[in-house]
Amino acid sequence: MQYLANFEEDADGKILVTFPGVPEAITQGDDIDDARDRAAEVLESALLIYAEEGKPFPAPTERDGVDVRPIFVSAQTMAKLSLLSAFKQSGMTRVALAKELGKGETEIRRMLDPFHATKLPAIEEALKALGKRIVLTVEAA
Repeated sequence: MQYLANFEEDADGKILVTFPGVPEAITQGDDIDDARDRAAEVLESALLIYAEEGKPFPAPTERDGVDVRPIFVSAQTMAKLSLLSAFKQSGMTRVALAKELGKGETEIRRMLDPFHATKLPAIEEALKALGKRIVLTVEAA
């Protein structure tokens, strides 16, 4: 998944990055490469906060600036966001998911914590228990 970000040079020569569809995601960098790296971090953090607060994810926006660049959400973060969304939609409790997976409720609580690093195989297993699967594609960068 990608979101479009506006890149603007500020008065100090820093690159300011904003996301029209994700107003909480604002950052700056010393140059374009630094700004792009920071933009990816702040975007993912903002989306994880949306998940933590139970807010729907903002839809990616159309171009609306002069220097607009796509910022991609990492596969790991997308997998985590997908798990959180699938769990919420399922109506299943943490206890029920734990029983389905043969795990303790504490482990499920950690898996459903947006900022806890959950390994991909565990996310895949939980998604399968929720009737979902990950579909991955690879494109030219």
